[in-house]
Amino acid sequence: MKIGPIETPRLWLRGFTPEDADFAISIWNDPEMGEYLLDECMETVSEEYHREIEALGENETCCYLIAEDKTTGERVGTCSFIPEEGVYDIAYCVHKRFWRQGYATEMVGGMMDYAKGRGAKKMTIYIFSENPGSNAIARKFGFQVVETLVKKKRGTDREIIDYKYELEL
Repeated sequence: MKIGPIETPRLWLRGFTPEDADFAISIWNDPEMGEYLLDECMETVSEEYHREIEALGENETCCYLIAEDKTTGERVGTCSFIPEEGVYDIAYCVHKRFWRQGYATEMVGGMMDYAKGRGAKKMTIYIFSENPGSNAIARKFGFQVVETLVKKKRGTDREIIDYKYELEL
């Protein structure tokens, strides 16, 4: 799903391109940065997986974005949303070089503004219970936990507790 860029005070949230694949994979497959993602980190990335990631910008149902610093052009993180029947389900991940600098908050705020501007009625976000930073961001924006889910981290036997947050707009 393609959209124009979303502007925040410091970032452009722009469409995902094939050239962004290595950056996204470097975040999602890093044990520390990927700790709170549902997919397991892979030690080696297959060519097939790499091609799948390169094609994310062409996805018809999910809008995959790269958060890019407006001044330097440096990639800061990844984010996405799935709009369905007035509900925007969002996700985000910030590269550890940029942790604790407010970028995740800015990414969430930008996606919220975009969704509101498109007439969204509700936003949802799933966050691991053990992720204090993301749980704090959700609460800061007024999201409320509406469901607690027990899931298995894909490819592992590890069970995690995932909070489903909702925000009525």
